[in-house]
Amino acid sequence: LRRALLNLVENGVKYTPAGGRVEISVAAARGEAVIAVEDTGPGVDPGDATRIFEPFVRLDAARDRESGGSGLGLAIARSIVVAHRGTLEVERREAGGSRFTIRLPAA
Repeated sequence: LRRALLNLVENGVKYTPAGGRVEISVAAARGEAVIAVEDTGPGVDPGDATRIFEPFVRLDAARDRESGGSGLGLAIARSIVVAHRGTLEVERREAGGSRFTIRLPAA
């Protein structure tokens, strides 16, 4: 789970411009642990919200392996969360940026 969270935070830092923010919050809701990673970067288009979790997907043509990785980080993060019986979703924030939400069953 640490690797999954680290992947989300690293992506947030990488794609948030200087002066922006990446915030992590943790809460309990309806028998679940909810971890959110929010950034003030460009945000993920709603049409790409499912596709970004597929292996080797890089949304922006400018994000090649040298500048944007291999496109595996979010796929790995989701597989880790699913292995712990959880979910990982993304949504565009109204204020700009993205919110990645991990939901895990409470122990």
